[in-house]
Amino acid sequence: MRATAGDKLDRDQRSAFAASYLGWTMDAFDYFILVLVYKEIADDFGVSLEKMAFLTTVTLVMRPVGAYLFGIWADKIGRRTPLIVDVCFYSVVGFLCAFAPNYWFLFVLRLLYGIGMGGEWGLGAALSMEKVPAHRRGFFSGVLQGGYAGGYLLASLAYLLVHSWLDLSWRWIFAFSLLPALVSLIIRLGVSESEVWVTTKETLARHNTSVRTVFLDPTILRRFVYLVILMAAFNFLSHGTQDIYPTFLKSTENRGAGFDATTATWIAVIYNVGAIIGGLILGWASDRIGRKGAIIVGALLTLPIIPVFAYSRSAGMLCLGAFLVQATTQGAWAAVPAHLSEMSPNAIRGFYPGVTYQLGNVIAALNLPLQQQLSSTWGYPAALATTVALAAVAVAVLTAVGSQATAVDFTAATSERAPDLV
Repeated sequence: MRATAGDKLDRDQRSAFAASYLGWTMDAFDYFILVLVYKEIADDFGVSLEKMAFLTTVTLVMRPVGAYLFGIWADKIGRRTPLIVDVCFYSVVGFLCAFAPNYWFLFVLRLLYGIGMGGEWGLGAALSMEKVPAHRRGFFSGVLQGGYAGGYLLASLAYLLVHSWLDLSWRWIFAFSLLPALVSLIIRLGVSESEVWVTTKETLARHNTSVRTVFLDPTILRRFVYLVILMAAFNFLSHGTQDIYPTFLKSTENRGAGFDATTATWIAVIYNVGAIIGGLILGWASDRIGRKGAIIVGALLTLPIIPVFAYSRSAGMLCLGAFLVQATTQGAWAAVPAHLSEMSPNAIRGFYPGVTYQLGNVIAALNLPLQQQLSSTWGYPAALATTVALAAVAVAVLTAVGSQATAVDFTAATSERAPDLV
């Protein structure tokens, strides 16, 4: 099978990976557009920052719905068609945000966008990890997850173009949603179906085994619950370092840094470069020290950087702290697409990784409102430091007590059962 033969990717593998990367990049692009224009929308619609925070919350809450719907569909008919439908859906919804007349209309659009965002990650990760060589899965996992930071980076540059250079309304920035998503769609149209999925469907039919039977296996169900908890900690860590940080950089209240929008956005550009670099390094390392080792290293390295990240007052030191924190936290994240795919049985790999990830997101969905509330009492630095430190420790501990299946052969019959939890 091509996914395990050799080091170089063939054309189909490259196309599948590129489409998944671009899809995840554009998901993150649209998500972080809202984060970057958070205050501008609040001022335009006359709502509080606390109320605005629920626009990100509703997106996160709806992501498991998308992961479930598109995941179940992908396990039935294959990865390719659901991914194409998904990218069309979330692109249109993201574009329509530019025309929202009020807060509640935008709220509904972000709810619908959450469904599309939830479907993209799980299916893209499953298709990519099933296509690439098993012994290089960690490296490509890191590159794929780096698409999240890449989307944030593109959103930051789009914000600079629209807000700082052209001095246009926040609405114009959402128009960028369609163009890169269209590129992703064109690439994806040329991708063949996952060979692992084709083989798995033949095996299930031959043994008269249903997807429901596979999921209700006690080992697989127990691992599912564990991975949801692990992903909750991961999402508290990721969103804890990102969602409120642009507001902290621009705010003049609650011990915010008080920078102008252009300075704050350039800091965001730089720290997302750090995220991409960290993902590449620890993704590559996870093929050598295992998924658990890479995750734990990234999470623990985050802790000593937090004071620089949260309590510095100069633009240079905050930029350095944010760069390093994103390198370590997104470095920990680098192994996640491979780790969740390898922990999933073949029969439900469209459903299993995406839903565990997105259910963890639901638990972490209150991160931004929580940080916003804590910042009004403690100030932004203390709110950031406390939530990020607790999340980093939780990620390290939960990963340490779990197991891994680094570079497991997806074609082996034994991969229908997940390894024991501990």
